[in-house]
Amino acid sequence: MKPNFQDYLLKITKASNSKEIEVIQSLWSGYGKIARYQLDNPTDDTVVVKHISLNQTSSHPRGWNTDRSHHRKVKSYEVETYWYEKWNQQCASNCSTPKFIGSYLEGTDQWIILEDLDVDFPLRKYELNLSEVKVCLTWLANFHAIFLHQEPIGLWEVGTYWHLATRADEFEKIINQDLKSKAHLLDDLLNKCKYKTIVHGDAKLANFCFSRDGEKVAAVDFQYVGGGCGMKDVAYFLGSCLSSAECEMYEKQLLDYYFTVFEKSLALNSTNLNFTELEQEWRIMYPIACTDFTRFLLGWMPDHQKVNAYNLKIMEEVLTGL
Repeated sequence: MKPNFQDYLLKITKASNSKEIEVIQSLWSGYGKIARYQLDNPTDDTVVVKHISLNQTSSHPRGWNTDRSHHRKVKSYEVETYWYEKWNQQCASNCSTPKFIGSYLEGTDQWIILEDLDVDFPLRKYELNLSEVKVCLTWLANFHAIFLHQEPIGLWEVGTYWHLATRADEFEKIINQDLKSKAHLLDDLLNKCKYKTIVHGDAKLANFCFSRDGEKVAAVDFQYVGGGCGMKDVAYFLGSCLSSAECEMYEKQLLDYYFTVFEKSLALNSTNLNFTELEQEWRIMYPIACTDFTRFLLGWMPDHQKVNAYNLKIMEEVLTGL
């Protein structure tokens, strides 16, 4: 641990001593790590520290170690820090996130200090039953309701890590010429929808932490948070935890559930809008969001398991209709 950061950590947590006790995970492409620190502190026993090293890495699991990729990563960590500093406190108990404690920058290193979610959300799940899928959809619906119509100041103008403007390298690799010729139209439809919110941008199962009873979740990893249609999060999340057959079988039920929670959450937030119009627009956007993500995968990793029968069928239907 760098001495200046250690001094900052002790100061911000009012601890007399600190010690790294566990590496939770390494960051993508070798950009640092997330670790748990033990504190000699009367209030917080532990905190989680995200240490980001912004030196350009030569490592990438899929070989995409380009300048464009590096600059996207650098911006993503700037956005995440800004999210925790300026936006995170707006999240309510029905869409929990780790409490922000502090951030520190020194040269090309930066650290984000966060509440340790293991206290209240200790469970990590690798597959879900239908009720657990709905728990995560509840988080997304409440999150989207809170941030509906808010301008993404300091965040990505267009949220999600796969949006077209940041994925020119992957776009060039797409073989399907119909998809390639219509990719910008898909992007325009999503970006120009009337009802926009703030999207998490990487709402996969691995970024949700469950409570002990499995009835609540908290979300982490806000590198790609920004403006957009909420269906981008929903389509991406369902694809992260359901098989092709399950997506086909439960799509209507799960979308119905999401919109029911969303409408109730908007009522609690006293949002005055035409919900029927919003729901109609976003239901139209759902298959477009699915197709947009498939567009990314077909350029990035065409043999990915998420390029499945369900998503390919949706893609063909959407492209035929454009």
